[in-house]
Amino acid sequence: MLSRAVHRGWAWVRETGAVTAQHPGRLRFGRIGVGTRLAFPQGTVFGEPWIELGDHCVIGEQVTLTAGLMPDLDLGPEPILTLGDGVVLGRGSHVVADTTVTIGSDTYCGPYVYVTSTNHSYDDPHEPVGRQWPRMEPVTIGPGCWIGTGAVVLPGARLGRNVVVAAGAVVRGVVPDHAVVAGAPARVVRRWDPEKGWQPPLRTPPPVPVPDGVTPEQLLAVTDLPTESPNSK
Repeated sequence: MLSRAVHRGWAWVRETGAVTAQHPGRLRFGRIGVGTRLAFPQGTVFGEPWIELGDHCVIGEQVTLTAGLMPDLDLGPEPILTLGDGVVLGRGSHVVADTTVTIGSDTYCGPYVYVTSTNHSYDDPHEPVGRQWPRMEPVTIGPGCWIGTGAVVLPGARLGRNVVVAAGAVVRGVVPDHAVVAGAPARVVRRWDPEKGWQPPLRTPPPVPVPDGVTPEQLLAVTDLPTESPNSK
């Protein structure tokens, strides 16, 4: 009984603590779109007036969203951190925007992705690295990208449309449209050619599309079909 009560209580806390346009709590974003939801508990969030979130974004638990080096700065009239419509940020991800970071619509990030516009400098060999003024460069991630678990996107990175970033990759520089990058530092391992298709060719079969005429209601009904027991035959 106690276990059930704890789970029910935690479910209520998560639902009540989620942030939406209708229920922003203490957070005052520059914009939070229709259908966008920040799961509870949130990570570190500051500089909200300079953060704009598009419609129908899904932001997982413990996601950090920051604009500016520290809270309570005046960052000017323009947004610093912008998410397009339908962006997904997986649990524990960080988007650190000391200067502009833009993530295009329908980009999906797995858990623990780290996107930053700031990097520590180490020019002076006699000064502790943490005390040296950081370098900042804008970051742009195009629409329709997929960024795998644990990937890091460094200052100055510019990812094109529909880019795939492998889990654990460390991305810097320019990545062209329709490319797959992997490694640390990340390099292009596959690209789409309009005449030849994917090069090198994909090794997996293409996904099987839903047959024409099948309705969402029919798909939902399939999930309710009883599964056959291994001992039923």
